[in-house]
Amino acid sequence: MRQEMVRREEAELRRSHQKPRSPEGWGLLLVLWYLAFYKPIITESHLRRKNIEFIFIRFSAWQYAGCDKLWAGLVTTLCDSIRHHFGALPLSVYHVMGTRPRFASGFSQKEWVLKTGTCLKLWGLLFVLGAGLTILLVALLVPGIKDHHALKVVGSAVTSLSGSGLALGAFSILKNLLISEKQKIERLTNSEKFTSQLGFMSKVRNEVEVLVDFLSFMEIFERRRLRVVLEITSLDICYPEKVAGVLNAMNTLLSEANTPFIFILAVDPSVIVPCLEQTGCMKGLADNGYLYLNRTVTLPFSIPEMGARSRLRFLEAAIQTREDLMYRIITSNVERRRAKCQAVPAVPSRQEADAEAVRCIHEAFRCLHDSADPLARYLPTNGAHVRRIVNTIPITLRLLLHRAGTPGTPSPRAAAAWVVLADQWPCRLSWALQCLEDAWQSRPTADFGARSLWSIFQENVGELSSLRQPLHNVLSLDGDPELFQTFLASDFPFTARDARAFLGVTVNLDHSIRHKMGLLRGLDRLQKATAAPVSRGVQCPH
Repeated sequence: MRQEMVRREEAELRRSHQKPRSPEGWGLLLVLWYLAFYKPIITESHLRRKNIEFIFIRFSAWQYAGCDKLWAGLVTTLCDSIRHHFGALPLSVYHVMGTRPRFASGFSQKEWVLKTGTCLKLWGLLFVLGAGLTILLVALLVPGIKDHHALKVVGSAVTSLSGSGLALGAFSILKNLLISEKQKIERLTNSEKFTSQLGFMSKVRNEVEVLVDFLSFMEIFERRRLRVVLEITSLDICYPEKVAGVLNAMNTLLSEANTPFIFILAVDPSVIVPCLEQTGCMKGLADNGYLYLNRTVTLPFSIPEMGARSRLRFLEAAIQTREDLMYRIITSNVERRRAKCQAVPAVPSRQEADAEAVRCIHEAFRCLHDSADPLARYLPTNGAHVRRIVNTIPITLRLLLHRAGTPGTPSPRAAAAWVVLADQWPCRLSWALQCLEDAWQSRPTADFGARSLWSIFQENVGELSSLRQPLHNVLSLDGDPELFQTFLASDFPFTARDARAFLGVTVNLDHSIRHKMGLLRGLDRLQKATAAPVSRGVQCPH
């Protein structure tokens, strides 16, 4: 994401020849000037800007696991991080004098419009203050007028009234400068009437809306898009009700159409799903945590199992940190691997790789749009699932191109079909892949490459039917079974060799489902083995 920021910044500079601004140094004075006297306007040129800045915020749920409301910790972390990133003074001035950005009328390209009312009020206050001070000084210093108490009273009153307006504005800014949004929310949560405060969520939402408007203002000032990336970790070691609270807070923050937040939820679904199913937030979703996650997450990314090269790389890093455990055999293996990797073929440049990736992505999307292509009729009718498929296809194709050196690289159309298959029938596909993996492990010398996935699924569908009770929630994620048969049996007859090629780049399939199936399958076979009748030769005579 940081590399993408730099690339887009350079491209935007070449296109518009406008350097981005920063609220630091002289930029701080400039942003305070705009906050006080100008209204921001969202123009067409601003909407065309492609450069972007990511503001990374790391939220460890375990650090806030002890508080009553874990989601309140998420909101306070968000408010505090934005305050530290831009500075307390600009945010405090925005609370008092800032204006929410509005869209331009017509084709105007002016991004800043003078606040006429504010300027008139300020000049009026200054004029009245100057007049009052003049009257007061004349009444105090000019001989012959010192004895007129009326002028002194008028001068004092005018000076006090005009000066109090300016002092009130300065006091409001100072108050917001000293009391942050985090402290306001913490004060509300620490209140004894917290549980009975009907307007509590409204107050928290108002604070978040002010932050969103402030980010929109800073986008126009800095001449680039701003996105707040919240990395949520350690959620799978918290209590179930805390997990549901954080996910509800995420949905609340993402409820607006143009929200500037991106959530990266790093969790283990096999732990999160039971936590969700234990809470009351599943009512109306058939107590199915998988359905709740599917409606919350718009880009699933299940990290595939670590490959041999990655394992060796991590092993090498671990060895380098423990010099006392540097075994000669391991280090010699590492050196031997390095010697083999010296004669590496030329790698295409990043521009060439990006161009090839864009071509493949366009070809895959063309297949989805083509009504004559059989793949188009398997697209789901649910908008959230369509968005997941559209988000996943580019990542899958880029990962496939990264492995382009391997023989038999699948086509973009096949990759798009595999993404649709994993999204529409995650349970049945996981079962076929688990059965295939068990077959490979039990008979490593056998050649299963030419066998179709549909034939493997047919052979083991009876065993899946016997396990339908423990896999009930996962089975409910699948679409039409008849369409699954048509998909694999005739339209896209994927083989075991194709499955092996796709398995390492399948990011929209929850691998914990397959692991759960493997465990249930092993336990089921163990029960059948122990329940088998004893042979006659060893039966008891009684």
